[in-house]
Amino acid sequence: MIMMTAIKCGKNMKVQNSFSTTTNPNTLAGRLRSDCVARLLPLLLLLALPAAVQAQYDTMYTGGSVMIVRYNGAGGNVIIPRTIGGLPVTSIGGGAFSGCTNLTSVTIPNSVTRILGTPFSGCTSLTAITMESNDYFSSMDGVLFNRYKTTLIECPGGKAGSYTVPDSVTNIGSYAFSYCTSLTSVTIGTNVISIGSCAFSCCTSLTAITADASNPFYSSVDGVLFDKSQNTLCAYPGGKAGGYTIPSSVTSIEGGAFSGCTSLTNVTIPDSFTSIGDAAFYSCYGLTSVTIPDSVTSIGSSAFYFCTSLTYVMIPDSVTSIGDDAFESCISLTSVMIGNSVTSIGDYAFYYCTSLTSVTIPNSVINIGWYAFQSCTSLTNVTIPDSVTSIGSETFYRCTSLTSVTIPNSVTNIGYDAFFYCTSLTAITLDINNPAYSSVDGVLFDKSQNTLCAYPEGKAGGYTIPDSVTSIGGYAFYYCTSLTNVTIPDSVTNIGDYAFSSCTSLMSVTIPDSVASIGDHAFYYCTNLMSVTIPDSVTSIGGHAFSCCTSLMSVTIPDSVTSIGDWAFWSCSSLTNITIPGSVTSIGDQAFYHCTSLTSVYFRGDAPSLGSSVFDSDNNATVYYLPGTTGWGTTFAGLPTVLWKPQVQTTDASFGVRTNQFGFNINWASGQIVVVEACTDLANPLWSPVGTNTLTSGSSYFSDPDWTNYPSRFYRLRSP
Repeated sequence: MIMMTAIKCGKNMKVQNSFSTTTNPNTLAGRLRSDCVARLLPLLLLLALPAAVQAQYDTMYTGGSVMIVRYNGAGGNVIIPRTIGGLPVTSIGGGAFSGCTNLTSVTIPNSVTRILGTPFSGCTSLTAITMESNDYFSSMDGVLFNRYKTTLIECPGGKAGSYTVPDSVTNIGSYAFSYCTSLTSVTIGTNVISIGSCAFSCCTSLTAITADASNPFYSSVDGVLFDKSQNTLCAYPGGKAGGYTIPSSVTSIEGGAFSGCTSLTNVTIPDSFTSIGDAAFYSCYGLTSVTIPDSVTSIGSSAFYFCTSLTYVMIPDSVTSIGDDAFESCISLTSVMIGNSVTSIGDYAFYYCTSLTSVTIPNSVINIGWYAFQSCTSLTNVTIPDSVTSIGSETFYRCTSLTSVTIPNSVTNIGYDAFFYCTSLTAITLDINNPAYSSVDGVLFDKSQNTLCAYPEGKAGGYTIPDSVTSIGGYAFYYCTSLTNVTIPDSVTNIGDYAFSSCTSLMSVTIPDSVASIGDHAFYYCTNLMSVTIPDSVTSIGGHAFSCCTSLMSVTIPDSVTSIGDWAFWSCSSLTNITIPGSVTSIGDQAFYHCTSLTSVYFRGDAPSLGSSVFDSDNNATVYYLPGTTGWGTTFAGLPTVLWKPQVQTTDASFGVRTNQFGFNINWASGQIVVVEACTDLANPLWSPVGTNTLTSGSSYFSDPDWTNYPSRFYRLRSP
């Protein structure tokens, strides 16, 4: 039984506010349980090392030996240890020492049997790699080879002047001389039969690569390396400045041939060309112009990546495909003319071309790849031709100057977030004959208008979703920062993941009774959202659903909800109290983490199962539980617990005389029944019931019409 004593009324209206509580201790018997989750260790584990060694190397343990993953030391002359933590060092990972510009020399122990890639790339002060002799590797003149010196693996980045490849070498590995910034010339002997991709990339002082005239596989002209027949340009020295005209005999450029040639200003490609290889002109950031002839049919991946001085490109009609990342980060590129034979624009093809203001996509294009024009922040308009059937995910992501886009009837697939962060976009217009999509007032729907697919981010004010809509698609209103309010009709049953995420001006939203689920991140970072009422139809609240809603002060969770997802109300720093219905059986990890204003958490049922850190950083909060419920101890999820009792509201306007009756509001859990008892003498109390109230919406008003019949009267509350 719960009792509240000594509320006194009389002709002098004296009020005594002392309370006492009687509880059945059996209802408090319970304890918290936490599961110990066994975790499988990964196959490769970080090795526990002595502190001094660990400070220099990040390592992995595999099969009783050590791989060096990353060197963290100060540089200088480094001798790699044979053992670390009592286990042999057998492997050096790719890039393990990359970019260590203070490294001057390195000695590799004979315990090492595996070297991945070029672990010393970008070590521009490194003049010598010394290998202790073993059955796998060797070194000569500071250069790393395989055991028999038939493969040149890596030349140290600080090696200066000229270098002649030994006659024993038949193969030069990929990136073998990459970033050898002090090397001025390289001579290749008669026995070299293969050279890996990007072998001489970013050698910014290299002015000549000379092949021995008797070499049967390679030749050189004016310091430029070709295959023997001079049909393929293999490598252009990175220190060679000015413009260059490729010989007419050349039909293709090998991948990475001009990679890192930062002094190259312009290049003329002959009509004999048929393809431009992957990364062919990668990071040629001095390149201002390039002429692509009509003979070229394909432009490889990353072909002109980071050519930051390139201002204009005309892709001829002969080209059928533009590779992934082909013109990525060409930040000076203002316009592109794409030929009429291109059928596919690759992923990231024009990513981060921040000066690109216009692009003409021809009728031949069928597919526009993922992220193809992402972060083209100067792009104001784009015309998508009738030939296009698919627009990839995030294709126009962060095109912040794009104001409108028209999608033809041929497009049957639009990837998620295709127009995300297009903050100036006010209308997405669909051809009326499009079989898959439609638009109304600039908003994108599926053809039947049952699913709202995308709302233009530049569209301001409020919005009423049409009654035909049953589903609000994932990301539909994502980052619509000018949206202030939205009305969701009773037809909607599902609110998708990220549906209203980052709608920072959204102040109110009404979720109808028809909605059954609220997706992950649905209202994430709606920083002006102040209150939310979740209807009885909702059974689950997704992870991060209201995370970082920093203005959210109140939320009503209905009895239909059975689970609250991970991080659901994480960092809702204005939330002061929350009531968890008895239907909730589980609360996810950090669901109410960092709700720093939270003072009261009311549970209407038994203690639910908990994830980790549910109420962490909620230092002022107290958990309240109802009598008769189980699973409670003195603390719950790290918070103190208190029995949740009915409260007479003595400070609000309801307290006192109304229409000649004395009364007050009683606050407690909705649905609970409270019996009000009265007596006239606390010294010899004879309590008798004077009213029974059932609380709705957490409150009920009690009034006593007989109060004037007594010189004084005291009231208390109890359960039935």
